[in-house]
Amino acid sequence: MNFFRDLKITVMKKNILVVFISLIGIGAFAQWKPQGDKLKTKWGENLDPNNVLQEYPRPIMVRDDWKNLNGLWNYAIQKAGQTKPKSYDGKILVPFAVESSLSGVMKEVGEENELWYETDFSIPSNWRGKNVLLHFGAVDWRSEIWLNGVKIGHHEGGYTPFSFDITPYITDKNQKLIVKVWDPTNEGPQPRGKQVKKPEGIYYTPVTGIWQTVWLEPVSKKYVTNLKTTTDIDLGIFTLETQIEGAAYGDILEVEVFDNNTTIATVKAAVGQKLEIPIPDAKLWTPENPILYNSTVKIVSNGKTSDIIKSYFAMRKISKKRDENGIVRMQLNNKDYFHFGPLDQGWWPDGLYTAPTDEALKYDIIKTKELGFNMIRKHVKVEPARWYTHCDQLGILVWQDMPSGDTQPIWQMHNYFNGNELVRTVKSEAIYRKEWREIIDYLYSYPSIVVWVPFNEAWGQFKTEEITEWTQAYDPSRLINSASGGNHFQTGDILDLHNYPEPNLYLYDANRVTVLGEYGGIGLPLEGHLWNKDGNWGYIKFKNSEETTSEYVKYANKLKKLVQVGFSAAVYTQTTDVEGEVNGFMTYDRKVDKMDIDKVKKVNQEVIGIIK
Repeated sequence: MNFFRDLKITVMKKNILVVFISLIGIGAFAQWKPQGDKLKTKWGENLDPNNVLQEYPRPIMVRDDWKNLNGLWNYAIQKAGQTKPKSYDGKILVPFAVESSLSGVMKEVGEENELWYETDFSIPSNWRGKNVLLHFGAVDWRSEIWLNGVKIGHHEGGYTPFSFDITPYITDKNQKLIVKVWDPTNEGPQPRGKQVKKPEGIYYTPVTGIWQTVWLEPVSKKYVTNLKTTTDIDLGIFTLETQIEGAAYGDILEVEVFDNNTTIATVKAAVGQKLEIPIPDAKLWTPENPILYNSTVKIVSNGKTSDIIKSYFAMRKISKKRDENGIVRMQLNNKDYFHFGPLDQGWWPDGLYTAPTDEALKYDIIKTKELGFNMIRKHVKVEPARWYTHCDQLGILVWQDMPSGDTQPIWQMHNYFNGNELVRTVKSEAIYRKEWREIIDYLYSYPSIVVWVPFNEAWGQFKTEEITEWTQAYDPSRLINSASGGNHFQTGDILDLHNYPEPNLYLYDANRVTVLGEYGGIGLPLEGHLWNKDGNWGYIKFKNSEETTSEYVKYANKLKKLVQVGFSAAVYTQTTDVEGEVNGFMTYDRKVDKMDIDKVKKVNQEVIGIIK
């Protein structure tokens, strides 16, 4: 009889546990729901606030143990310059910007206010004896951070990750984290991309605060803080540089390289040494065959491993060379290669800068490949690390823009030899230089990135030659597109023209690569998938998919002829509709493909095939 009594109690306890867990979930949903009546993606419609972007956030540099802090935090918006809020306004779903629907808030902040966050978290018991790092994927723009009442640091910059070693400030109880954010959007001198206080036309809703994953990571006293990888296919060498915290004389770096699961190289060196590792018979990465090598990096002290990192790299080369007709072409792995892809803004109707899920983040890249493209121009925005890894794995070339800023964009006449430039303040220049360097440092090791674009269409363009030369010197492994469609100077590797709607070769540079950095913009507004009720626009608009597809094919056929006489790349506007723009291959909610995918893919492949 005791057995059955104990069994009954056990079953009751399990049922109570299930009910308790269910109530936790119900409680989270009760405190959060998407706001507003704007478009939602299918991923946003099904978002679970208890399970937000749980994938490992830094896949090019992986440790096995970590903890995700995404979820519901307290938030408050109050006048700038005040102390910590005495009470909070409610809950916000991190990491969605406060202006977004998926944040559960959808409120404006503005330069006169500050956004405050507060959350509690615990440290796993098996992390005892470890140092604990607090990571922020990205926070727009200026942030200050407190842990357990102690200010532990601050950061400026809306597009790059940053972290703190919080070990000295951890208590035995739950940890209280407070973050304060100030973001002047287009009222300030900082890079901001297309964010403006009053969005219209080609400018979009502000993004304030945390917009990428917040997470914890345990490390030893000696640990790797950064890996920098460069490859040379001509010499068959993989070069690895490391930054290490707490290293001492006698510590050893051990690196193992894998082709699938087979070890092909093992190298040891004193910590701090640059490693040049031969890769025999290297398999080359291309969009058609995106082969990646895996690696592990260990720090060994007195025979014991203090840190181990899993990473990857690709053997690939981006360069330029004059062809048999005298045209300077871009080359991939020493072969002429035409770059063709969409202008990709990376905006979401429900998450703004933040994709609702990792599946959504990957979806646009997959769709780009389905359309027959081999490249993406990431337009005046920087993505989370996982986006670039998806590009590495799926096989897509990336042109990476620097987010524009400082002043409202002004259309100016483009003078090829002496373009007019903005005169920035000393503070504005310093911010640009700091953030551009941090963006390059952050993204340096992703093989998919092949072109840096410091400026777009004279938006905040200044000291073009100097900035270009600095970028070339800082990263000589990639091509530099000084000013995409902007005020043109004879500097860098690329002359980049913009022309809407049809492609047009109206300038040509015999000594640099000539590309069509933007064209197209064929609009098709679809009822039920529009951000605005009216005021939607494209550079040219049609009424149905057949007409839109036909116009796209017409432009592509014209582009074929221009490729033969000078263009070495082209960028079509754009991947998706974005707010008031209706010129995407997909609607803003990603629910409808607006053109015939098969016809687009066929003609795209024909364009790419002109150069062989």
